[in-house]
Amino acid sequence: MAGCCGHDHENVVFEGMSAAYRRALWAVILINGVMFVVEMAAGFGAGSMALKADALDFLADTATYALSFYVIGKAARVRAGAALFKGISLALMGLWVFGSTAYQVLVVGVPEAAVMGTVGVLAFVANMASVGLLFRFRDGDANVRSVWLCSRNDAIGNIAVVLAAGGVWQSGTGWPDLAVAGVMAGLFCWSSFQIIRQGMSEMHAVSTA
Repeated sequence: MAGCCGHDHENVVFEGMSAAYRRALWAVILINGVMFVVEMAAGFGAGSMALKADALDFLADTATYALSFYVIGKAARVRAGAALFKGISLALMGLWVFGSTAYQVLVVGVPEAAVMGTVGVLAFVANMASVGLLFRFRDGDANVRSVWLCSRNDAIGNIAVVLAAGGVWQSGTGWPDLAVAGVMAGLFCWSSFQIIRQGMSEMHAVSTA
């Protein structure tokens, strides 16, 4: 969730202070919240760790976007505190996915490739809808930029889930599913590290100012 792009017009960095951006963000929050419920239920039904991991990603996005909405226009200390909360939450989710993936390796059973593929495509469509809503707001401060990058990267991740479904169907084993879940868990932890590091840096800057 790093990166910051400013608008060229009068060198003003967009901070999310517009009614249009707030409406788009609310729509994206709703999309991600609904997809978390749908994909987590499908993940348990199909026995797919990749779907569960992607569902957690939708949950993390819902919380992240809600926090991003909340901190628009807030003081630097509030924004830094929100960043730390996001980072810690992502770390916990990453650990959960790693643990669940390790457990799944020891359990005999192959996830249902058809369900994985169908829900993966649905998740891709949902994330592309979010990308479309946020495209005009892709440049801005770190808070605004992180929302765009998150949605864009999630759409790419959904393609990986669909590919995992194809691998499960072709190989007749759960290893492709577990591999994708493991990669997504690693991304959770790496993103968590980056966010916590940036949040602590910003908090320190506020404290010493």
